Amino acid sequence: MSTENLPQSPEQPSRKPRVAVVFGGRSSEHGISVVTAGAVLKAIDRTKYDVLPIGITRDGRWALTADEPERMAITDRALPAVEDLAESHEGDVVLPVAPANREVVYSEPGSVPKALGEVDVVFPVLHGPYGEDGTLQGLLELSGVPYVGAGVLASAVGQDKEYMKRVFTSFGLKVGPYVVIRPREWQQDQAAARKKIVDFAGEHGWPLFVKPARAGSSIGITKVDDLSGLDEAIAEAQSHDPKILIEAAITGREIECGVLEFEDGPRASLPAEIPPPDAHAYYDFEAKYIDSTPGIVPAPLTEEETAEIRRLAVDAFEAASCEGLVRADFFLTEDGEFVINEINTLPGFTPISMYPQMWQATGVGYPELIDLLVQAALRRSTGLR
Repeated sequence: MSTENLPQSPEQPSRKPRVAVVFGGRSSEHGISVVTAGAVLKAIDRTKYDVLPIGITRDGRWALTADEPERMAITDRALPAVEDLAESHEGDVVLPVAPANREVVYSEPGSVPKALGEVDVVFPVLHGPYGEDGTLQGLLELSGVPYVGAGVLASAVGQDKEYMKRVFTSFGLKVGPYVVIRPREWQQDQAAARKKIVDFAGEHGWPLFVKPARAGSSIGITKVDDLSGLDEAIAEAQSHDPKILIEAAITGREIECGVLEFEDGPRASLPAEIPPPDAHAYYDFEAKYIDSTPGIVPAPLTEEETAEIRRLAVDAFEAASCEGLVRADFFLTEDGEFVINEINTLPGFTPISMYPQMWQATGVGYPELIDLLVQAALRRSTGLR
C-alpha cells in the first residue's frame, strides 16, 4: 500500500546538544574548579548549546546548582564552593548508568524524582583526585556519555606525577631527577624513607620540591632549602596525598604550551613563560590564583625554541594517549634543553588562566575554545577507541 497520500507527521525540530558542566568535587582543588566552571558557563554559546550545571560538594554529593556564573568568582581572596550554589542541601543529581539512557534525574527526600532531560556531553572541570584522575571518566564510559578531555588511562597518568614521568621517559622525553616515597614505605620505616630523601639531596643538592604525587594547582608543594624544613614539607604533602614526590630544583625558565584536539589531530599553541613571582618563593597556589601573577604570552623564545616546545608538547600529549586538551609545562635550561615537568589534562580554564591565554595568542578565543572542546567530545565514541 502506498503511503504517498497519507497525512505526514510534522518533523520534530532538532534540539541543541545538551552540555552538563560538572564541577567542584572532593579534592583540595574544589574552589578553583568552581571558578573554572563559572568562566565556562559565562562563555559557552547558549545559542548553540543547552547547559546544565552540576556541582559536586566536598563530601561527594551531586547537586543541582544555580546557573549564575557571577557567584562563582574569587571574592576577597576567598574561593567559592558548591555548597553555596546548590539549590538544595538534600537533593541529588543522578547520572544515567546504562548506555542506552542519557536521562539525568534529580531527587529530593519525600518528593517524586524529576527528569532533567538527556545529556549529550559532559564538560568536566574538576581538578585533582575524584574527577581529573580517571574516576569520573570511568563512570562516564560506563554510562556511555561522551565527555570533554582525556580518557581513563590518560587522566590517571596525567594525575600521578610518578607514572607520568615514567611514561615520558619511555617515550624519550627528558624529565628532571625525582624520587618517590609511597605510603607503605613511609608507614613501615620513616627513618629509611627520610634517609632516601636526604641521600637524593646529597646527590642533586638543595633546594628540593616536596609534592603530593596526585594533586595539582601547586597545592601542598613546599620548596625545601635544607634539612630543617624537610619534615614539615613531608607532612604538608602527605596531608593531600599519602604518596609524595621529591624533585630536584632545575635552573631554568618556566615555559608552558597548550595542546588542543582539532579534527585533523592535536596542535600546539604558542608557548607562555611564567616569570618568577616577586612576592612568592615559586609559582605556588596563591601566585597562580589569588595574586594572579601574569605570564608572558607569547614567550620570548627564538623561532627554533618555539617550534621545539610545540613539537614536544604534542609528543607529550600523544605519549600519554591524551584527548581534548593538555597544558604541558617545561623548564628551558641554561644549556638550551627543554625538560618536561608535567602535563595537566584539565588545566586551569578561567580566561586569565595560561591555557586559554596561550590559545588566545594563537588565534583561538575563549568561547571558540570551549566550542572546539565540546565538538571534539561529540565526535568521539565512548569505550575502546
